[in-house]
Amino acid sequence: MQPTLKRLIAAIEFISEWSGRAVAWLVLAMVLVITYDVAMRYLWQSGSVALQELEWHLFALLFLLGAAYTLKHNSHVRVDIFYNSHWMTDRRRAMIDLFGGLFLLLPFCLVIIISSLPFVVNSYGMGEGSPDPGGLPYRFLLKAAIPVGFGLLLLQGVANMLRSLCVLLEKRH
Repeated sequence: MQPTLKRLIAAIEFISEWSGRAVAWLVLAMVLVITYDVAMRYLWQSGSVALQELEWHLFALLFLLGAAYTLKHNSHVRVDIFYNSHWMTDRRRAMIDLFGGLFLLLPFCLVIIISSLPFVVNSYGMGEGSPDPGGLPYRFLLKAAIPVGFGLLLLQGVANMLRSLCVLLEKRH
């Protein structure tokens, strides 16, 4: 059973790693867009609604699509004072990760995915764009990143839970 689980974990983590590394390039794009926007506004008194929207679109994509990568690398917010204390064994950490994922992370991701799909479909059906003059079109693409990002996070959560299950099963023998 464990070799199969480990292959599944590796496949999911490959997706998280790949998506995180791809999304990391958006940081460079965001910095360049912000630099250009600031230079245009302060040096030439020429602003752009589209550039300002692009900045927050890129930030939203970084946050949504980078969450799974962050979870994979244990860089998410957690109460480390308890999790990394001397009395916390690998087995206890695995139990916390398994139950936290099962009862908190997965249900939360499913609620967000399910509740965001009509939001995305409605936006697509309307051909929604920016309500501001000169803003960006195709807002449904940004909204589609919500279920995609939480889908990636859900997958990584499953990988973490399976990894925890492997730890618990190994410690049993």
